[in-house]
Amino acid sequence: MHGYDEPVYLISVVAKALDIHPQTLRQYEREGLVCPSRTDGKMRLYSQKDIDRINMILRLTRDLRVNLAGVDIILQFKDQIDAFETEIEDLKMQVSRLSKQGTIPPEKTLVTRKNIYEVIIFGE
Repeated sequence: MHGYDEPVYLISVVAKALDIHPQTLRQYEREGLVCPSRTDGKMRLYSQKDIDRINMILRLTRDLRVNLAGVDIILQFKDQIDAFETEIEDLKMQVSRLSKQGTIPPEKTLVTRKNIYEVIIFGE
């Protein structure tokens, strides 16, 4: 069994499994939407994580009619959300560990906002 992030699938296998042309996968790579690993011979190898990401791209483009620029923005937001969720889980574990010790040091008691994001939606 292979790990979720382990690159094992050739472009031809992925294209056939997802019923898309290999050029589509190459275009997604050129657009920076997916970054498969490369062998020493420069062959692309995709992981299950890459395949799941490509499936999301296909759902956005086929089902929701989002163009590739929109897909890029959506994926960037998704990656940020995933990073924030990981950070929140790490902070929860730290607070839990410190609570079990009985005290939380004063320098750990203040939570500050790191960044402020604004989303601007343009209407017609």
